[in-house]
Amino acid sequence: MSREQLVQMTRRNIAHSRNGTVPLEAGVKRIPSTNYYDPDRWRVEMDRIFRRVPLMLGFSAELPEPNSYKAMDAMGVPVVLVRGADGVVRSFVNMCSHRGAQVVEQGLGTTRRFSCPYHAWVYDTQGALVGMLDKEQFGEIDMSCHGLTPLPVAERAGMIFGAITPGVHFDVDEFLCGYGELLEHLDFANCTYVGKQSVGGPNWKLAYDGYLDFYHLPILHRDTFGPTYNNKTINDAWGPHQRNVQPDERYLALAELPEDEWTITKMVSGVWTIFPHVSIASFDAGGKLFMVSQLFPGDTPGTSVTTQYFLAVGDRPDEERMVTIEKQMDFLLHVVRDEDYYTGNRIQQAVQTGAKREFVFGRNEGPCQRFHDWVEDLIAAETIDDTYALFRAAEEFHHP
Repeated sequence: MSREQLVQMTRRNIAHSRNGTVPLEAGVKRIPSTNYYDPDRWRVEMDRIFRRVPLMLGFSAELPEPNSYKAMDAMGVPVVLVRGADGVVRSFVNMCSHRGAQVVEQGLGTTRRFSCPYHAWVYDTQGALVGMLDKEQFGEIDMSCHGLTPLPVAERAGMIFGAITPGVHFDVDEFLCGYGELLEHLDFANCTYVGKQSVGGPNWKLAYDGYLDFYHLPILHRDTFGPTYNNKTINDAWGPHQRNVQPDERYLALAELPEDEWTITKMVSGVWTIFPHVSIASFDAGGKLFMVSQLFPGDTPGTSVTTQYFLAVGDRPDEERMVTIEKQMDFLLHVVRDEDYYTGNRIQQAVQTGAKREFVFGRNEGPCQRFHDWVEDLIAAETIDDTYALFRAAEEFHHP
């Protein structure tokens, strides 16, 4: 089924490329400019989006073997992801049950035990408390009730999705609205993690707009990769998740072949986004290299932090290829930091003056229109049951 969806999307791209057309929205969309800085609205977005929905926290490639772990900060919540000896990924609040110390420093590693650096309480990779310093002198407690606090987590398509709210209802398949099958074709499960870098940006929605917007590519990026791209978008959606690709004449070569010879590799180009905070793009760096941008809101409405993760297709690259990859990483950091987010941060400064009451999204900016529609629907959802009802009602595969 998912291959057939890729074929449908490819047919559509071929038709638009032949005809010189692009799909357009029914009308122009306007949103209040205060949406990008109002603190009350921002708090509702944090509570009803980021603290409810599954978030992409890591990659299978970061936890390649039993007892490997990743400790991170996710919107101020210290999280540790760990693959147990049974191969299952689990997630916990990185917090000792004794007096709250974080049991492991941020980063990647391998361990059979987490020992709290404050008083040496020890936990296994399933989160159970298995050791206490001077246990006989401490006093009687039930160790089975003092393990690490679990967080909901699931592994799909070579990615690790988790929640940052303990005990929250969590169903990653309902959330993905059928998109998970398509993401499998990116083949992250057979990639090697090769590095990451972070950059500060503006309000999370302002930053995310840029990942959905091809309209700016040949203008803002005219001195980098802009000249190789046009500013047209063909968009497909699975609930709030989207894939954007340009009308690309290279697809016309596929039209000369039988459809059963269209390879997955040829059909998965473009930018894939996972609502509300992930963008996936691929590049040639001595072989296929994915940049996965993981965007988290900052501590204030006007800030965000994006981590660019890099996954190389295949086994660990040799030294020569790593040099090429590192050059590509430097280039992409420059593009995002010095072009996209430089501009975004200046927009943030300007919009907070209140000089303009609205932002305008054109008929050719459908992906951004769709993103803001979903933000509105989700912050209007009073309960988490209402939130998941929206995902269940969404079309699994929608040609806008």
